[in-house]
Amino acid sequence: MLTCLAYRTTPHAPREISMKLYVVRPLATGVVAAAICVTAMPAVVHAQSAAGYPNKPIRFIDGFPAGGGTDYLARVIGQKLTNRFGQLVIVDNRPGAAGNVGAEIAAKGTPDGYTLMMGLTSTLAPSPSLYPRLPYNVMRDFEFVTLVASGTYVLLVHPSVPAKSVSELVALAKSKPGQIRYGSSGVAGPLHLAAELLKTRTGADMLHVPYKGAAPVVAAVTAGEVQVGFASLAAALPLIKAGRLTALAVTSAKRAQAFPELPTIAESGFPGFDITPRYGVLAPASTPSAIVKLLNSEIGKILQQPDIQTMFASQGLEATGSTPEQFRNIMQAEIAQWAKVIRDANIKAD
Repeated sequence: MLTCLAYRTTPHAPREISMKLYVVRPLATGVVAAAICVTAMPAVVHAQSAAGYPNKPIRFIDGFPAGGGTDYLARVIGQKLTNRFGQLVIVDNRPGAAGNVGAEIAAKGTPDGYTLMMGLTSTLAPSPSLYPRLPYNVMRDFEFVTLVASGTYVLLVHPSVPAKSVSELVALAKSKPGQIRYGSSGVAGPLHLAAELLKTRTGADMLHVPYKGAAPVVAAVTAGEVQVGFASLAAALPLIKAGRLTALAVTSAKRAQAFPELPTIAESGFPGFDITPRYGVLAPASTPSAIVKLLNSEIGKILQQPDIQTMFASQGLEATGSTPEQFRNIMQAEIAQWAKVIRDANIKAD
């Protein structure tokens, strides 16, 4: 007879060790019996890992201040999960270091399903190349639960700029090297990286003027302080419709549902250009697979609700779920893309 001990993390007491005794009769050789014992333990862990979940509030970390895109999505999805689970989902804003403060807290959270994070690929993916001493590893320290939304950035110019298309802007920038100024939300931020990718792909020579946030960029282009800038579609659309800004194209691979007449940069003569900011839910690595699967399923159902799709569309977003594997693959591809942009442009984070 062979005995063995099974250890599991219970959903009720994170990291608690629970010992169970298994008796395996010598049906075959000792080697075979041992194999039966070893394979029995994970089955028990996975079978029980989602039992009773959730039975207490869930913390939903957002690495950015209240009022931004990640905060909006965390609150909308969090309220829907609260309704479905009967347990509070509490948004915990932990801004700082371009989202890295919140990401570190989430990565080091207890992997029991009670710590989640709303992440943005266009900030998470560049971080490994921008911060050599990053205290977490995006691919190693997270479980990728599901994507929830995708958006786009829009390339804007002041109405006085004599360019009505991306190719015309590129030609203008090439004819006046360093004289066309573009604004960004800060060094190494998503809007800075978007402009640098445009410069790399087109050969346009423009001067970078960093601001402290995305809203000041829109204001600066509107006022003519800088001629060019990128912004979220939701932030810029009212000013575009009022004629105070000229929109040239969107950065995503496909046109925006909220502005379908506006072409993509790829369609504007620069094939392969694609910056699609994607939002998704992550959990600390080693969160039980049964809980990840449950969250993926429940959030997927939420994303199919018509009211959610309408709410997202009002923010220039599209509800887009995914499998955990799809989310992981997208993140891996974006890490590689931004590593090249950051290296080629010699961008250093402040």
